[in-house]
Amino acid sequence: MRFAHLNLSPASAPTLAAVREDRFVPLSQLGEDFATLQELIAAGDTAQQRVRAAVDAADEAAWQPLEGVRFAPAAIQPPIVLAVGLNYDEHASELSLDNDSGPVLFSLFPNSLGAEDGEVPIPTHISQEVDYEGELGVVIGRSAKNVTPEEALDYVFGYTVINDITARNIQFLEPQWSRCKSFDGFTPIGPVVVTADEIPDPQALAITTDVDGLRVQDSTTGFMIRSVAELISSISQSLTLLPGTVISTGSPGGAGRSRKPPLYLVPGTDVTVTIEGIGALTSHCVQA
Repeated sequence: MRFAHLNLSPASAPTLAAVREDRFVPLSQLGEDFATLQELIAAGDTAQQRVRAAVDAADEAAWQPLEGVRFAPAAIQPPIVLAVGLNYDEHASELSLDNDSGPVLFSLFPNSLGAEDGEVPIPTHISQEVDYEGELGVVIGRSAKNVTPEEALDYVFGYTVINDITARNIQFLEPQWSRCKSFDGFTPIGPVVVTADEIPDPQALAITTDVDGLRVQDSTTGFMIRSVAELISSISQSLTLLPGTVISTGSPGGAGRSRKPPLYLVPGTDVTVTIEGIGALTSHCVQA
């Protein structure tokens, strides 16, 4: 099943909807009073099963066309967005950074969350080295603490697409990476969250990034150094992953910084991250 937050009119608040190909049905139309996916996840398995049954039983006439409807971020008010750095050897090598000591973990601020077909403000007065990073996003479904890799995927609610946009000059000036990746709009996420039952193996997904039609990243999640299950298990040893937590699992090689000459995002650039089985996430760069 696929869930999205949709703005049904320019002035409306985001509405949680089930999405099927090019159509959607608001959960409120099915008698389910969940304003966000976070609320649905927090409500637990019984509520989620009830929603699934209601969506499956929805009359065909209830499904509306997506044409003309704008997406909001696929995650709204998650407990936290955790990002994993250097989880693909090629990306670590191209940045000349060490990834041997374990998962590099940092948080992304809520103001950075953006939507499919949304705008990313490029603050050229602060950075002229704004880079793309296509990544698989994982949404935790229930509290995870001290879980093993073998059981870790049982704690996943679903998967999404993330572009972990980064101001590289700031990244290499500071000892932490949260600020350089948390400028307004620097974390586009979506367009949908696909439930885990539709992604039997998160390590078998093609992932690509295109900048103005040029394919700049072309890899698979199978090249992760630490798998989704290993990441969840490792992180859960030191902290409890709360329901709705989003984990951005790292970017494959092909970053703009590594190209000759470098290829950075500038006002007017369009960038699309696509992950097999989930969808395509397009962002439009504008002057901040």
